[in-house]
Parts: sequence; C-alpha cells; structure tokens
Amino acid sequence: PIPDKDLISRPHEGREVNYADWRTLQVANLIVGRVMPEKGGGFQVQFQLLDVYKGTQLTGYSIQSKADDLRRTAHQISDIIYEALTGVRGAFDTHIAYVTETRNKKRVALYQLAVADSDGYNEQIILQSPSPIMSPAWSPDGHTIAYVSFSRGRSEIYTQNIFTRQVDRIAAYAGLNSAPAWSPDGKKIAMTLSQDGNPEIYIYDLIGKALVRVTNNFAIDTEPCWMPDGKGIIFTSDRSGGPQLYRVVVSDRGAEGYPQRLTFEGNYNARASVAPDGKSVAMVHRVDDSFRIGLLELGSGNYTVLTDGRLDESPSFAPNGSMVIYATEKANRGVLAAVSATGHAQQRLTLQSGDVREPAWSPFKTNN
Repeated sequence: PIPDKDLISRPHEGREVNYADWRTLQVANLIVGRVMPEKGGGFQVQFQLLDVYKGTQLTGYSIQSKADDLRRTAHQISDIIYEALTGVRGAFDTHIAYVTETRNKKRVALYQLAVADSDGYNEQIILQSPSPIMSPAWSPDGHTIAYVSFSRGRSEIYTQNIFTRQVDRIAAYAGLNSAPAWSPDGKKIAMTLSQDGNPEIYIYDLIGKALVRVTNNFAIDTEPCWMPDGKGIIFTSDRSGGPQLYRVVVSDRGAEGYPQRLTFEGNYNARASVAPDGKSVAMVHRVDDSFRIGLLELGSGNYTVLTDGRLDESPSFAPNGSMVIYATEKANRGVLAAVSATGHAQQRLTLQSGDVREPAWSPFKTNN
C-alpha cells in the first residue's frame, strides 16, 4: 500500500485509470471499486484488480452484501485478490479459536473458548467455565473444536460443534488427558495420555472408539501434530534430555518404526504446527532466556526464527501456509499476533479482552 498523500488520483472504475500516471509511482497493481446502496436494502460492492504495467484487468466482481456482512465481503474480496496475485488461495475469510482468561474484582477467574474472524473481529464465545480450558483444535471441516477442560477437577478432552453447540467427552482416562489433534480425515484424534503412568502419544478412533498407543518411552511424549497426509505425527519429547521435535510414521496399528528426531537447533523446540503442504514446521524455540516462534524446512533443514518477543508460544499455521498466528505478551497481558511464514510481515491483534492464549487457525470453510 502507498500513503494517501501519494495518491495521484482516486478512480473508482478501471476506465477512469490513467495507467501512465501510476507507473511513475512504480505501482504494479491497483484496486479500484465502489460500494453502492440498493433500494431494497443492502449494498452492491464492485471492485477491479488492475495490472498497471500491462494496462489490463486481472479480475473483478460485483458482489451483493447485507450491511451486517460487509466485513465478510471485504474478506472474500481480499481472498480473490490474493489468489489472483500469488496463485495461492487467500485465508482472510477464515476463523481463529483461542482461550481467554479474565478476572473479576474478587480475582475469580473466568475462562472462555472463543471464535473470531481471522483478524480478531466478530468474537463469539462458545464456552465459558470457571475451570481452565486449553489446547483448542479445529476439525478438518471447521465445524467442531476439540479442547481440554478441567471442569470435573482434572484434565479431560471434549469436542464441541460450533454450530449446534453439542458437546461430547471423548477422553477421561486415568491421569493426564491433553493436547488433542485431529487427523486430516477427521476420523481420529491424537492425544497425550498418562494412563500407564507416563505421558505418551495415543490415537483415538472417533468411529470405532478404539485407542491405539503410538509411543512407548520413559521420557515425556506430548503435543502431537499430524502430517497433512495422515501418515505421520510430529510430537514433543524430552528423550534427548530437553524438549525436541520427533516424527513417527503411523498406521491403524500405531507407530511404524522408531521416531526420528527433527530439531537440533538449540536446547528447546516444542509445540509443533505443520504447514498445510507438509514442507515446514513452526514451533516454540528458545533463544537465550526468550521463547520465540521458529520455522524448520523439512527438506533442506534450514531453520529460521520468525519472531522477536520474550514469550511467544502456541504457533498455528493459516490454512494456506502464508501466516502463523501465535500468542505473545504486551504490557504484561497475553495477546495474539501473526507473522508471515517468511518472517517479513507481522501484525498484532488487539481486540480481545483479558489474557488471550492458545490460538488455533481454522481450516478453509466447508458447507454446514
């Protein structure tokens, strides 16, 4: 974007554009449009994306929108423009889930599981509890969220449909029940259980209700994350002396072979989030006394630190792989922020109240 003061004209249609003028500003592309009220209510939103150097239109639409839907219409237009320019599907018209913690005057905590637009607007509270809520995870169809609740005095895993609000308890085994992660086909959930006395990775079949153990080690194995093809799981383990990421091949029988260590940069790498194309992994990485978001390219082994905060955690990829949302701190309060997968662009979301943590970016929308 260029500053308003540098705009040499304000066209609203492609035929009003003098391409030569915009070339002098070295503007590669121009978006023009207008919003027009309709007699029966609502609006007609028109836009055109123009190639300044070729003097041609790349794409353009006229979209009908109700007043309450204008923000979503803007997100849909942004997705169309993003894909036209990059060839990658846009992720503006998606959602994020996260957990907030607020305290009243008596310092009594209230925990909420919330869903909002990808930029943090239009927050909807889908669950409130005086007990902690943790680890929200989206189902692949975007209809259901799995999470950990302490509402019965200990950690248990639940799922809740965000449309019908139906709640199901799926894991209440002895010991720890934590870190749910949906398989790409939506038929299974990987999780961490300590029913045998030690935290291990398990896979729970939502249809057959069967439980299969994946890891078996004296160390702590936790925070499973599926590979996009459903044939592997990346998890956090301290079996090498400190938290590092490992990958294991899985099938209906459990693990196929031994887990392979992925991270060697530094002495702390945890909480993996795999890119939708399976080529890179975001994680929490310790730099001296700070925790930041790192990115490992699985093919090359290249490692990049994306953020520069003191306490950055809980990374989650956008469904197109272009951005990573994460939790951080500002003025001693938990807030959400996003960073591009290249590390070049950053944005802080500031609308949520209370301490905000554990964001999870939704998949692309499917029909209800």
